[in-house]
Amino acid sequence: MILHSPRSAAPRRKFRPLIPPAALGALIVLAGAGVACGASDGGAQASGGQGPAAGGAAAGSGSLTAGAGPSTAGASASGGTLGAAGTGTAGGATAGSAPFAGSGGSPASAGGSSSAGSSGSGTVAGGSSVAGSSGSGSGMAGSGAGGGGSMHWVGTWTASPYSTADNGTPPAALANGVARQITHASLGGGQIRVQFSNKLGKSALIIKAAHVALCKATPLVDGSIDTATDKALVFSGMPGVTIGAGMEVWSDPLTFTLPALGNVSITTAFGSVPSGTELTSHNGSRTDSYVVANSTDVSAANMTSAPHNQHWWVISGMDVMAPADAKGIVAIGDSITDGRGVDPNANNRWTDLLAARLQGNAATKNVSIMNQGIGATNLVGTSNDAAEGRFARDVLGQSGVKYVIIFDGTNDIGNSADKNGTYTAMKASYDKMVKAAHDKGLLVYSGTILPFGGNSYYTTEHEALRQQVNTYLRSTAFDGVLDFDAAVTDGKTGTGSPSLLPAANSVDELHPGPAGYKLMADKVDLTLFTK
Repeated sequence: MILHSPRSAAPRRKFRPLIPPAALGALIVLAGAGVACGASDGGAQASGGQGPAAGGAAAGSGSLTAGAGPSTAGASASGGTLGAAGTGTAGGATAGSAPFAGSGGSPASAGGSSSAGSSGSGTVAGGSSVAGSSGSGSGMAGSGAGGGGSMHWVGTWTASPYSTADNGTPPAALANGVARQITHASLGGGQIRVQFSNKLGKSALIIKAAHVALCKATPLVDGSIDTATDKALVFSGMPGVTIGAGMEVWSDPLTFTLPALGNVSITTAFGSVPSGTELTSHNGSRTDSYVVANSTDVSAANMTSAPHNQHWWVISGMDVMAPADAKGIVAIGDSITDGRGVDPNANNRWTDLLAARLQGNAATKNVSIMNQGIGATNLVGTSNDAAEGRFARDVLGQSGVKYVIIFDGTNDIGNSADKNGTYTAMKASYDKMVKAAHDKGLLVYSGTILPFGGNSYYTTEHEALRQQVNTYLRSTAFDGVLDFDAAVTDGKTGTGSPSLLPAANSVDELHPGPAGYKLMADKVDLTLFTK
């Protein structure tokens, strides 16, 4: 199991020094509606309209590149060697708290897992490993042979973790209950690991057990599983784990046959969990999640009749062990990337449809895509939900990433009270993220901002700002462009124009519907992902 501390935007969080590895037992786990989302998503806390309003907020300060990306160094069968969290600062906070930057050696092949270089204490008890709470250090990667580097971890599914919205609470008690949540993988493989997040928690979160299985329901996913594929996850060899406040943890590697574009149900039995807004979640799951109160049954064949709603809690990533030439795309954005307006349980976000195109093309079958969209959020800012503020964790910190798609800024434009100030702040944020990615050897592609004629965001000044931003997004400041605007605009001029094409439109004149998301995915030049 690998456990690390996520980067916090709040400077007040204090981190304890790294405990010497010699003091730790082998089984101790260490931890190092107008907004582009809308009220039905809940969005992120304190979101739309912040940042580029009156006067144009300055782009966030601090480095986005402290430390190194996720290590793929191998680990010993006994749990691997320790890696300390990365050094440097970001927005005034010590980057040792970040979940990217050398957060411990990741297993590069089957056989053991490494632990994050963070403080941790406690004794393994009751079949669970105990997560450490926070850490700092020198950014050293874990050590070990790792199978000669012929295989490496690549992210196949992600959900950016943030605070639970008022309408995002579980439909039944999560504490001492079981949740079944369905994920949609992009890249397939024979070994996986799953990330669980207590990033927003201010108290420990206890996982008693967690299983994965394929959901083969079609065309819409549901609460059923193929029981023949049901397997238990373990954490440093133990069936459960306690995740400290503010921490995230990876399960041990698991041999599991994951088909490309497969649907994986993650069924988790919880003990105590943080409550309210301290429960880490992702409000825009677009698929039903099922919760059974007062239960420990993680292998039920069907939970479709259980209370459910469309949110994810605690789960935040899945990696697949892939050949050395496999690469990942991370798409960061707002609710248009998060999939507002899709068909529930159909997995037809533009990123899902692009994943299908990548898999259907021989030259890109080895490319995954990770969706890191959050509804009702901005591009500019150093908060945990602004793209700029979470770029280090959500993009640079992902396994196997090679390509970045920055498709964000609609809410900044729609809430702007100062065209020039907002443009200046947005350009500075784009430039900062591009530089951070380039410093890691990544290619960065822009996504142009969609039209919103007919929506409350529309004013002549906002439209002029959108056009100005799109001109920059089409420039050589980026390594390429995904011209989503061209894919779905009706091309009209005059007051209130342009708008989304009627065939692409959803109910709010801001978010595309399923047909619009397909137009966007079909617009993407796949050769961008062969470079």
